[in-house]
Amino acid sequence: MSARTVAKVILVAAGVAAGLYLLYLVRTVVGLVLISIFVAIALGPAVDLFQRMGIKRWMAIVATYLSLLLSVVIVGLLIVPPIVSQTNHFVKNVPRYVDDLQKNKTIRKYDQRYHITAKLKKEATKLPSRLGSAVGALRDVTVGVFSALVQLVTVLTLAFFLLRDGKRMAEWAFLELGPVHGPRTRSIAERVYRNVGGYVLGNILISIIAGTGTFIVLKILGVPFATPLAVLMGFLDLIPLVGATIGGIVIVIVAALHNLPADPIIWAAYLIVYQQVENNVLQPVIYRRTVALHPLLVIVAVLIGAALLGVLGALVAIPVAGAVQIVARDWWELRREERVDLPPDAAPAAEGA
Repeated sequence: MSARTVAKVILVAAGVAAGLYLLYLVRTVVGLVLISIFVAIALGPAVDLFQRMGIKRWMAIVATYLSLLLSVVIVGLLIVPPIVSQTNHFVKNVPRYVDDLQKNKTIRKYDQRYHITAKLKKEATKLPSRLGSAVGALRDVTVGVFSALVQLVTVLTLAFFLLRDGKRMAEWAFLELGPVHGPRTRSIAERVYRNVGGYVLGNILISIIAGTGTFIVLKILGVPFATPLAVLMGFLDLIPLVGATIGGIVIVIVAALHNLPADPIIWAAYLIVYQQVENNVLQPVIYRRTVALHPLLVIVAVLIGAALLGVLGALVAIPVAGAVQIVARDWWELRREERVDLPPDAAPAAEGA
């Protein structure tokens, strides 16, 4: 290997390392941009629908945002009052829940050994005073909520401009790439748009199904907090791999406090059956034309996304990996076509270059 080749390899490696380090430094900004892209893709069909009604595109975007806001308000009106009333009811009845646990034979045996219920009762009597003195925690929550609101406004603003000017910018880019690369790039972009959009909408649909099923089961069992727990399950189901499991564990704990052991056993059985239906029926049907990744790639993508951007990274990891897969496959096909088109005597020279 010549010195020139070695220098070229070192420069390329250094450039890649510098690019990755820069990407890590601005990972929060990159995450917000990616989320904005996915929001724009998810809201695109609704904006197009409003635009087909004869209104300007910016007005269609505003109408979509207002519809989204109205949906959030309706959901809030449905879940906030039950959360407030049931939380008050739960706090007042914590001692009774502890007594019910103490009457259970299995729990009683462990209680005699570890004095669990006595400790729970002692902590329950301190709960109102602790809630009243949690000023520091309230301050942290306030700061976190404000930061989340700023990020939400940023994402919606970026998504607004992407929805308004994204197609025009893409058309300009396709024209600038010329008659050879322009159509190919357009094809890649359309496939990425279709796959990512289908994944986002499909994931939302599956989460709605998960939340609805959770609400029905908890209502049948009479478990308290059915509405907020169903909403929690729906949101957590958006997180790949672990979201539904985390939500299921939270519900098992609440169900155990309500009626041990029947309710947690019934809920766990339902969750196992539902997961099989979701993985083997719902996902293949809903995602049949969208992201198709090997399970190993899904795990790796989610781990990388979570390491870089936390929960948001885990949320966008799979569609990003799907987009990368589409681009990589197209690049590989292009390389194969170029090799086939090379004359026989030029192929070795191209390999050695």
